[in-house]
Amino acid sequence: MTPPQQLTLAVAGATGVVGQHVVTHARAAGHTVVPVSRGTGQDVVTGAGLAAALDGADAVIDVTSVVTTRTRESVDFFTRATEQLLAAERAAGIGHHVALSIVGIDGEPSGYYAGKVAQERLVAAGPVPWTLLRATQFHEFAAQLVRRAAVGPFVVVPAVRVATVAADEVADALVQLATGGPRGRVADLGGPAEAELADLVRRYLAATGQRRRALRVPLPGAAGRRMRDGRLVPGPDADRGRVTFDEWLGGLGPAR
Repeated sequence: MTPPQQLTLAVAGATGVVGQHVVTHARAAGHTVVPVSRGTGQDVVTGAGLAAALDGADAVIDVTSVVTTRTRESVDFFTRATEQLLAAERAAGIGHHVALSIVGIDGEPSGYYAGKVAQERLVAAGPVPWTLLRATQFHEFAAQLVRRAAVGPFVVVPAVRVATVAADEVADALVQLATGGPRGRVADLGGPAEAELADLVRRYLAATGQRRRALRVPLPGAAGRRMRDGRLVPGPDADRGRVTFDEWLGGLGPAR
Protein backbone atom coordinates (compact mmCIF):
# COMPACT_ATOMS: atom_id res chain seq x y z
CA MET A 1 0.00 0.00 0.00
CA THR A 2 1.30 3.44 -0.95
CA PRO A 3 1.75 5.63 2.16
CA PRO A 4 -0.29 8.86 2.23
CA GLN A 5 1.43 11.89 0.76
CA GLN A 6 2.98 14.17 3.36
CA LEU A 7 2.31 17.83 2.67
CA THR A 8 3.16 21.24 4.02
CA LEU A 9 -0.09 22.83 5.16
CA ALA A 10 -0.40 26.49 6.12
CA VAL A 11 -3.20 27.06 8.61
CA ALA A 12 -4.61 30.59 8.67
CA GLY A 13 -6.26 31.16 12.03
CA ALA A 14 -4.16 28.46 13.66
CA THR A 15 -4.83 29.63 17.22
CA GLY A 16 -8.63 29.75 16.93
CA VAL A 17 -11.26 27.26 18.07
CA VAL A 18 -11.00 25.16 14.90
CA GLY A 19 -7.47 26.13 13.98
CA GLN A 20 -5.93 24.50 17.03
CA HIS A 21 -7.62 21.22 16.14
CA VAL A 22 -6.54 21.55 12.49
CA VAL A 23 -2.93 21.89 13.58
CA THR A 24 -3.24 18.84 15.84
CA HIS A 25 -4.85 16.64 13.18
CA ALA A 26 -2.44 17.72 10.46
CA ARG A 27 0.61 16.98 12.59
CA ALA A 28 -0.84 13.65 13.74
CA ALA A 29 -1.19 12.69 10.07
CA GLY A 30 2.49 13.46 9.50
CA HIS A 31 2.08 16.73 7.64
CA THR A 32 4.29 19.75 8.16
CA VAL A 33 2.22 22.59 9.61
CA VAL A 34 2.89 26.29 9.17
CA PRO A 35 0.71 28.22 11.66
CA VAL A 36 -0.45 31.58 10.33
CA SER A 37 -1.59 34.00 13.02
CA ARG A 38 -0.62 37.26 14.63
CA GLY A 39 1.12 35.27 17.33
CA THR A 40 3.46 33.77 14.74
CA GLY A 41 4.08 37.08 12.97
CA GLN A 42 1.46 37.20 10.24
CA ASP A 43 -1.54 39.46 9.72
CA VAL A 44 -4.10 38.26 7.20
CA VAL A 45 -5.80 41.65 7.04
CA THR A 46 -2.69 43.62 6.07
CA GLY A 47 -0.83 40.74 4.44
CA ALA A 48 2.21 41.24 6.65
CA GLY A 49 4.35 38.11 6.87
CA LEU A 50 2.22 36.02 4.52
CA ALA A 51 4.74 35.71 1.69
CA ALA A 52 7.39 34.16 3.93
CA ALA A 53 4.91 31.92 5.74
CA LEU A 54 3.37 30.49 2.58
CA ASP A 55 6.64 29.91 0.75
CA GLY A 56 6.85 26.18 0.03
CA ALA A 57 3.34 25.31 1.27
CA ASP A 58 1.24 22.85 -0.70
CA ALA A 59 -2.16 24.06 0.52
CA VAL A 60 -3.73 26.67 2.78
CA ILE A 61 -6.53 25.92 5.22
CA ASP A 62 -8.37 29.13 6.08
CA VAL A 63 -10.21 29.02 9.41
CA THR A 64 -9.80 32.70 10.25
CA SER A 65 -12.58 34.43 12.16
CA VAL A 66 -13.46 37.72 13.81
CA VAL A 67 -15.48 38.38 16.96
CA THR A 68 -18.23 40.73 15.78
CA THR A 69 -21.89 40.87 14.85
CA ARG A 70 -21.48 44.12 12.93
CA THR A 71 -22.02 43.77 9.21
CA ARG A 72 -19.35 46.23 8.09
CA GLU A 73 -16.68 44.83 10.42
CA SER A 74 -17.38 41.27 9.32
CA VAL A 75 -17.46 42.05 5.61
CA ASP A 76 -14.31 44.18 5.84
CA PHE A 77 -12.40 41.50 7.75
CA PHE A 78 -13.30 38.55 5.54
CA THR A 79 -12.88 40.55 2.34
CA ARG A 80 -9.42 41.82 3.24
CA ALA A 81 -8.25 38.54 4.76
CA THR A 82 -9.40 36.47 1.81
CA GLU A 83 -7.95 38.84 -0.76
CA GLN A 84 -4.60 38.92 1.04
CA LEU A 85 -4.45 35.14 1.41
CA LEU A 86 -5.40 34.44 -2.19
CA ALA A 87 -2.89 36.98 -3.52
CA ALA A 88 -0.10 35.52 -1.39
CA GLU A 89 -1.05 31.97 -2.41
CA ARG A 90 -1.00 32.86 -6.09
CA ALA A 91 2.41 34.52 -5.73
CA ALA A 92 3.73 31.43 -3.92
CA GLY A 93 2.32 29.04 -6.51
CA ILE A 94 0.01 27.26 -4.06
CA GLY A 95 -2.55 25.11 -5.82
CA HIS A 96 -5.21 24.54 -3.19
CA HIS A 97 -7.16 26.89 -0.92
CA VAL A 98 -9.45 25.20 1.62
CA ALA A 99 -12.01 27.45 3.31
CA LEU A 100 -14.46 26.87 6.14
CA SER A 101 -17.86 28.52 6.00
CA ILE A 102 -21.28 28.16 7.66
CA VAL A 103 -24.37 26.14 6.76
CA GLY A 104 -27.40 28.14 5.66
CA ILE A 105 -25.89 31.58 5.03
CA ASP A 106 -27.00 31.97 1.40
CA GLY A 107 -27.95 35.55 0.69
CA GLU A 108 -27.55 36.78 4.26
CA PRO A 109 -27.19 40.57 4.00
CA SER A 110 -26.16 41.48 7.54
CA GLY A 111 -24.20 40.54 10.62
CA TYR A 112 -21.36 38.05 10.83
CA TYR A 113 -22.85 35.89 8.11
CA ALA A 114 -22.59 38.70 5.56
CA GLY A 115 -18.82 38.52 5.93
CA LYS A 116 -18.83 34.78 5.29
CA VAL A 117 -20.96 35.29 2.17
CA ALA A 118 -18.38 37.79 0.91
CA GLN A 119 -15.60 35.32 1.69
CA GLU A 120 -17.29 32.53 -0.26
CA ARG A 121 -17.73 34.75 -3.32
CA LEU A 122 -14.09 35.77 -3.32
CA VAL A 123 -12.87 32.19 -2.96
CA ALA A 124 -15.10 30.93 -5.79
CA ALA A 125 -14.02 33.74 -8.12
CA GLY A 126 -10.39 33.79 -7.03
CA PRO A 127 -7.18 32.75 -8.76
CA VAL A 128 -6.45 29.67 -6.60
CA PRO A 129 -8.20 26.29 -7.02
CA TRP A 130 -10.42 25.80 -4.00
CA THR A 131 -12.48 23.60 -1.74
CA LEU A 132 -15.23 25.00 0.49
CA LEU A 133 -16.71 23.19 3.48
CA ARG A 134 -19.77 24.59 5.20
CA ALA A 135 -20.28 23.40 8.76
CA THR A 136 -22.90 24.08 11.39
CA GLN A 137 -22.20 25.90 14.64
CA PHE A 138 -19.77 24.07 16.90
CA HIS A 139 -20.58 22.46 20.24
CA GLU A 140 -18.16 25.07 21.57
CA PHE A 141 -20.62 27.81 20.57
CA ALA A 142 -22.57 27.29 23.79
CA ALA A 143 -19.51 28.15 25.86
CA GLN A 144 -18.77 31.17 23.68
CA LEU A 145 -22.27 32.52 24.23
CA VAL A 146 -21.92 32.19 27.99
CA ARG A 147 -18.74 34.25 27.87
CA ARG A 148 -20.03 36.88 25.43
CA ALA A 149 -23.75 37.21 26.13
CA ALA A 150 -23.94 37.03 29.91
CA VAL A 151 -25.89 39.87 31.54
CA GLY A 152 -25.71 39.53 35.29
CA PRO A 153 -27.23 36.16 36.20
CA PHE A 154 -28.59 35.62 32.67
CA VAL A 155 -27.25 34.52 29.29
CA VAL A 156 -29.18 35.96 26.35
CA VAL A 157 -29.51 33.28 23.67
CA PRO A 158 -31.08 33.87 20.24
CA ALA A 159 -33.94 31.56 19.36
CA VAL A 160 -32.45 29.24 16.75
CA ARG A 161 -32.59 25.59 15.75
CA VAL A 162 -29.11 24.11 15.44
CA ALA A 163 -27.32 20.83 14.80
CA THR A 164 -24.00 21.57 16.45
CA VAL A 165 -20.85 19.65 15.58
CA ALA A 166 -17.56 19.15 17.40
CA ALA A 167 -14.87 21.55 16.18
CA ASP A 168 -12.46 18.61 16.33
CA GLU A 169 -14.48 16.73 13.71
CA VAL A 170 -14.65 19.78 11.46
CA ALA A 171 -10.88 20.15 11.70
CA ASP A 172 -10.34 16.51 10.78
CA ALA A 173 -12.55 16.95 7.72
CA LEU A 174 -10.63 20.06 6.64
CA VAL A 175 -7.28 18.29 6.86
CA GLN A 176 -8.60 15.39 4.80
CA LEU A 177 -9.91 17.80 2.17
CA ALA A 178 -6.59 19.66 2.05
CA THR A 179 -4.70 16.46 1.24
CA GLY A 180 -6.81 15.85 -1.86
CA GLY A 181 -7.37 17.91 -4.96
CA PRO A 182 -9.60 21.00 -5.14
CA ARG A 183 -13.28 19.99 -5.17
CA GLY A 184 -15.25 23.25 -5.08
CA ARG A 185 -18.07 23.22 -2.58
CA VAL A 186 -18.36 19.85 -0.86
CA ALA A 187 -21.20 18.36 1.19
CA ASP A 188 -22.12 20.32 4.31
CA LEU A 189 -21.07 18.95 7.69
CA GLY A 190 -23.44 19.05 10.66
CA GLY A 191 -23.78 17.48 14.05
CA PRO A 192 -25.61 14.24 14.84
CA ALA A 193 -28.72 15.81 16.41
CA GLU A 194 -30.91 18.90 16.21
CA ALA A 195 -31.67 21.04 19.24
CA GLU A 196 -32.71 24.49 20.40
CA LEU A 197 -29.59 26.56 21.09
CA ALA A 198 -30.96 27.81 24.41
CA ASP A 199 -31.33 24.21 25.57
CA LEU A 200 -27.69 23.50 24.75
CA VAL A 201 -26.63 26.56 26.71
CA ARG A 202 -28.69 25.38 29.70
CA ARG A 203 -27.04 21.97 29.53
CA TYR A 204 -23.62 23.59 29.33
CA LEU A 205 -24.33 25.79 32.35
CA ALA A 206 -25.50 22.79 34.38
CA ALA A 207 -22.55 20.62 33.32
CA THR A 208 -20.04 23.30 34.32
CA GLY A 209 -21.70 24.16 37.63
CA GLN A 210 -22.79 27.69 36.71
CA ARG A 211 -25.95 29.21 38.18
CA ARG A 212 -26.78 31.56 35.35
CA ARG A 213 -30.05 31.13 33.45
CA ALA A 214 -30.35 31.02 29.66
CA LEU A 215 -33.00 33.35 28.25
CA ARG A 216 -34.28 32.41 24.77
CA VAL A 217 -34.88 35.60 22.77
CA PRO A 218 -36.46 35.52 19.28
CA LEU A 219 -34.58 37.86 16.96
CA PRO A 220 -36.67 40.29 14.88
CA GLY A 221 -37.10 40.35 11.13
CA ALA A 222 -36.66 37.84 8.35
CA ALA A 223 -33.25 36.70 9.59
CA GLY A 224 -34.69 35.84 12.99
CA ARG A 225 -37.52 33.84 11.39
CA ARG A 226 -35.08 31.88 9.26
CA MET A 227 -33.01 31.01 12.31
CA ARG A 228 -36.07 29.79 14.21
CA ASP A 229 -37.28 27.81 11.19
CA GLY A 230 -34.13 25.73 10.96
CA ARG A 231 -32.20 27.42 8.19
CA LEU A 232 -28.92 26.77 10.01
CA VAL A 233 -29.63 23.05 10.18
CA PRO A 234 -28.06 21.01 7.35
CA GLY A 235 -30.18 19.27 4.74
CA PRO A 236 -30.61 15.54 4.11
CA ASP A 237 -27.54 15.31 1.87
CA ALA A 238 -25.15 16.67 4.50
CA ASP A 239 -22.48 14.63 6.21
CA ARG A 240 -22.95 14.22 9.96
CA GLY A 241 -20.44 14.17 12.79
CA ARG A 242 -20.55 11.43 15.39
CA VAL A 243 -19.72 13.25 18.63
CA THR A 244 -22.89 14.36 20.41
CA PHE A 245 -23.19 17.53 22.43
CA ASP A 246 -23.46 15.53 25.65
CA GLU A 247 -20.34 13.53 24.80
CA TRP A 248 -18.53 16.81 24.18
CA LEU A 249 -19.80 18.11 27.53
CA GLY A 250 -18.39 15.02 29.21
CA GLY A 251 -14.88 16.17 28.36
CA LEU A 252 -15.23 19.53 30.10
CA GLY A 253 -14.25 20.44 33.62
CA PRO A 254 -16.21 22.59 36.10
CA ALA A 255 -16.90 26.24 35.22
CA ARG A 256 -15.00 26.06 31.97
